[in-house]
Amino acid sequence: MFSVFVPSESSLKKAAVEDLAVLPENAVWIDLFNPTGAEDKAVERLAGIAIPTREDMQEIEVSSRLYIENSARYMTATLMCHSDTDMPRTTAVTFILGDHRLVTVRYDLPKPFALVEAKLARSCTPAITGEMVLMELLDAVIDRCADILERCGAEIDQVSHDIFEPESERHGHAKQYSQILIAIGRKGDLTSKVRESLVSIGRVVTFLSAIVEGVKWSKDMREQLKTMQRDVASLTDHASYLSNKITFVLDAMLGVVNLEQNNIIKLFSVMAVVLMPPTLIASIYGMNFKAMPELEWAHGYPMALVMMLAAAIVPYWIFKWKKWL
Repeated sequence: MFSVFVPSESSLKKAAVEDLAVLPENAVWIDLFNPTGAEDKAVERLAGIAIPTREDMQEIEVSSRLYIENSARYMTATLMCHSDTDMPRTTAVTFILGDHRLVTVRYDLPKPFALVEAKLARSCTPAITGEMVLMELLDAVIDRCADILERCGAEIDQVSHDIFEPESERHGHAKQYSQILIAIGRKGDLTSKVRESLVSIGRVVTFLSAIVEGVKWSKDMREQLKTMQRDVASLTDHASYLSNKITFVLDAMLGVVNLEQNNIIKLFSVMAVVLMPPTLIASIYGMNFKAMPELEWAHGYPMALVMMLAAAIVPYWIFKWKKWL
């Protein structure tokens, strides 16, 4: 399916297209979503451009993502999708800018597209062009990445608080640690995907800044491009900082788990040392030799019990005195 947007007096309206052979000539934005072959050909006839296939959009070489062909500028970026769910993913989106018309090709539902469509449907200048729509989309993508990083940073702080400042009494340590490790893994995956998207958007903005010198863009749009470059650079640095923080939190979590395991092993070791002397005494007097004077002693049994009790208490007291417990 695809959507065609044409400018009106104060907004960008979605045009109803009944025949693919007749597309509005004044369309400034054509949004292709999971396009069919017929839709690709119809848009190619109107805009005079070649629509890349899904396989072409998956290419990772810069030369395959950013190039100029027949005076049209092709820019493919990696955008975030479903970042509010437990299964965030990225998708390739191609922006084709030519003859003041923007064509977007996508196979998923990045949230910035819906936000920009709603914004331009409320109000926009009657002289809006494809370049302006592209700037709105890029700005919305950068803002979305910033929001995701802010939310991710707050959640990482909460995870860090749960590790270093736990509640006084916790139940089900193993279950809680498992949940924390899962949360850390999810935040790390989300942060890496956002950083990948920012790097891709940064390349698109740099590409636009390089070609804008030969295009008559307004001064405001040039300044907006410079602002986007600064925003992308700062957000990329922040994403790297969050990645380092996630690594630190993960190491801290593994250290806490190891500490808990060491405490358990230490408890078993102390119990083994405490019970070893009484076991030795009981083993000695459990031997069946006839020449054992204590066997004929009337107070031998209570004396053996006292010796075993003393042999257990003395090591425990030594451990407490040495502050090993």
